[in-house]
Amino acid sequence: MTTNTYPKEANLKNLKPYGDTMDDGKVQLSFTLPVPAGPEAYEAAKRLLLQMGMQDPAVVSMQAVGSTMSYFIMYAACVRGVDYTTIHVPRSEYEAMDMAAIDALIEKEFGREITVIGACTGTDAHTVGIDAIMNMKGYNGHYGLERYKMVNAINMGAQVPNEVLVAKALEVNADAILVSQVVTQKNLHIMTLTNLVEVLEAEGVRNRFVVAVGGPRITHDLATELGFDAGFGVGNYAEDVAAFVVQEMMRRRDAAK
Repeated sequence: MTTNTYPKEANLKNLKPYGDTMDDGKVQLSFTLPVPAGPEAYEAAKRLLLQMGMQDPAVVSMQAVGSTMSYFIMYAACVRGVDYTTIHVPRSEYEAMDMAAIDALIEKEFGREITVIGACTGTDAHTVGIDAIMNMKGYNGHYGLERYKMVNAINMGAQVPNEVLVAKALEVNADAILVSQVVTQKNLHIMTLTNLVEVLEAEGVRNRFVVAVGGPRITHDLATELGFDAGFGVGNYAEDVAAFVVQEMMRRRDAAK
């Protein structure tokens, strides 16, 4: 009879991916090489993983992408781990709430609808992020702000110039501005987001609005560094954004008393 000697608890001081067993470090990778699929590309893919520090690279799938590209799915084992106990990630300060609680809080604290205006600004044409937050059906079972009884949600869509967004926010007397950046190249989102803050400051209205940004490349740390009040990345939903907006409005109101 054999005894299972695999560790059952994660080593947080040397955290590795979990594949089949604890600490085996197994990962799945996918990437494209700019060479035709074939024996040479197959070997190149394995050598690449070895040079990344991976062990036991295995090609699960190699597919030709036209005549000059090859696409790979591979398994390998990660050798190195990270010290999870030393990690601290800045995040937005707010109490998590559901839609009903947020509506009730707005009604109690402000006695009116709040207006939230959102857009995907700059050259980014992908509305999936702003739609997930703003549109009624929301995303992944989390309703968007249009569903909220006490939120007047205005979604301006994609490729909205920052100047147009700010002008609309002033026209509708918005309480909050939400910006989404989904697909950007060469860090264009940094330039677009920086420009938005500059436009707000040039108009002298930066502190008039709660201003937040979301997207897969956005962290709270990056957002605040660029002059936003909060940043929301992967795993956040409309209720996270709404809870932050309302609670930030309350903080500002109370601080002004």
